[in-house]
Parts: sequence; structure tokens; C-alpha cells
Amino acid sequence: MGAYILRRLLLIIPTLLGIMIINFGLVQFVPGGPVEQAIAELQGQGDVFEGIAGTGADIEVQSTGVVDRYNGARGLPPEFIEELERLYGLDKPPLERFLSMMWNYMHLDFGESYFRKIGVLELVVEKLPVSITLGLWSTIIAYMISIPLGIRKAIRDGSTFDTWTSAVIIVGYALPGFLFAIVLLVLFAGGSYWQVFPLRGLTSDNWDSLSMLGKVGDYFWHIALPVFASSIAAFAWLTLLTKNSFLDEIKKQYVMTARAKGLSESQVLYGHVFRNAMLIIIAGFPSLFVAVFFGGSIIIETIFSLDGIGRLGFEAAVGRDYPVMFGTLFVFGLIGLLVGIISDLMYVLVDPRIDFEAREG
Repeated sequence: MGAYILRRLLLIIPTLLGIMIINFGLVQFVPGGPVEQAIAELQGQGDVFEGIAGTGADIEVQSTGVVDRYNGARGLPPEFIEELERLYGLDKPPLERFLSMMWNYMHLDFGESYFRKIGVLELVVEKLPVSITLGLWSTIIAYMISIPLGIRKAIRDGSTFDTWTSAVIIVGYALPGFLFAIVLLVLFAGGSYWQVFPLRGLTSDNWDSLSMLGKVGDYFWHIALPVFASSIAAFAWLTLLTKNSFLDEIKKQYVMTARAKGLSESQVLYGHVFRNAMLIIIAGFPSLFVAVFFGGSIIIETIFSLDGIGRLGFEAAVGRDYPVMFGTLFVFGLIGLLVGIISDLMYVLVDPRIDFEAREG
């Protein structure tokens, strides 16, 4: 198993490199880079996209030179534009910039944000706990509810209970997470109905003055709505997966043999079926966690004003803060790949009969 884990860890390097190459290449063709962002702010346009979309006819382009490459330059001296390019490191060829960036990443040097004037690694370390907390709690709660519910639905397949719970699950699966989050805000966070939960943030203003028990309660009070909104789609998907997995195992020959030997239904279900049925559910853990961590964190953090890495990456993409963009992408990719390895280890933990090394051999 050790050799298999080592191979998987080594595969992270080319996989992560491929992710960075693709995204770095795509960024080269996207309009509105940091230089144009700085020009837009300097010209008082407020946002670079206004210059791209609506001011092309007003650009005073000089005959030749570096100014021609940027929308909204309006006759700014070429020396000034060149200074901006040097400031943001864009005066070098793309390949040289990419190789320099990856070399720095190997030394855990993620550079400094263009516009925040703070180290990217410091920003990521500051924001990452919020996103991990949101993703981890959402995944744990989804598993705690979905597995017992899915087993119950499998046992009572075709009953009234199975029918109406399936209807609720389908609605939850079809409802977009961001829409459900807005509904929760309107209903329970001081919208048009009840002020039960706080509107934003993870802690109250008087956090430092609270007791330890008070801090725990305040934390869960703030995290309740974001976690609920993040876990609704995962809950629906995981419940159906659990039900179908158990139904598939219940119909197999070894279950009929166990029942014929006089074992109780509980012994058959939890002594024989459970371990085999849980394999596919455990396999879904990394995809579920990463789905919440990647997609859910961006939307939910923005709606509930949570200062996490998803919101940080979104704001960096809008503001063309390239060091933060690629730094958060690197962290997201690395976490996703590591969680995939953890999934394989959980396979072996649940069923020691699984041997990845023997399968590869």
C-alpha cells in the first residue's frame, strides 16, 4: 500500500501542472488584465469591463507602441504603460512568467496580491479555514442524514414513506443552492419574516467577551444557514445513492443465504449488507466534499458574506488579481487531489480485501 500511495502522491505533480498550464493559457486570451484594471481605475471608469464593452470608440490610440494593446488607454504615455507592465510582471513572455510562477510555487512563494498589498499565502491561510469549515460540516451533516434515510428507504422500497421522501429529495436536488440560500435569508435572517439567524459572518461583534460555551453556540448559530444551504443538494444526491446501493446488495445471493441461516434482518443488514453497500458511498466522499468546497463555497460565501477562499478567488478573478487567482487555484487543485488519495485509503479501511497494488500488478 505504501508504494501505491507514493505513486499517487507523485502523480499529483503532473496533474497539478496540467491544471495550471490550462488555466494560465486561458487567462492569456481573456480581456481586461491587471494593467487594464489599473487604467480603468485611473480613468475613473470604475471597472475594466466598462472600458472593454463601451468605450472602444473613444480610445485615443497612439500610432504604434505598447498603448495599442490596452483598451481605454486614451493617450497615456507609453512609458507609463510599460511601468505598469513591469509592476505586474507582464513585461516578460508568457512562458517565462509561467515557469517563474511554478518555480516560486515549488518554494511556497505565491507572491503578493496586486491590489491588496499582502502576501497570497497569508491571504489563503487566513481564508482557508472558513471554506474548509463550510465544506466539512456540510459533508458531515449530509452523510449523517442521508445514510440512515437512504437505508430506511431501501428497506421500505415502494412504500408511502419511500414515495413522499423521494418527492422531497427530488425537489431538493432540483433546487439550486444559491436560490435555497436566498430563501433561507428571506425567511430566517431578517428578510420579510423572522430574524432567527444572523445575516452575515461567522461570529458576533462581542465574540471576544463570550465564554467558551457561548463562543461554540455563537459559531453554530452563524454557520447554521450556510451549512444548510450547502448541504441540501449533497443530501439529495447521497440519499438516493445510499438507497440504490443498498437495494443492489439486498438482492444478491449472499443476503438470501444469510436469511436462510436464520439471521435476523438487523444482522443481515448491518452485519453483511452495510459494509459492501458503503463502499460506493465512501467513494463519493471526495467528490461530495470537493463539490461543496469548490462550487458551494464561492456562491454561499458570497451570499452570506463569509470571508473564505471561494469568495477570495471570485473577487480575484473579477479584479484580475492574477497572483491570488492562481494561488487559490493551486490550493483548490492540491486539496482535491489529496482528498482523492484519502478516498482510496478509506476504501481499504472499510474493506481490507481491497488491494490497489495487487490490482495494478
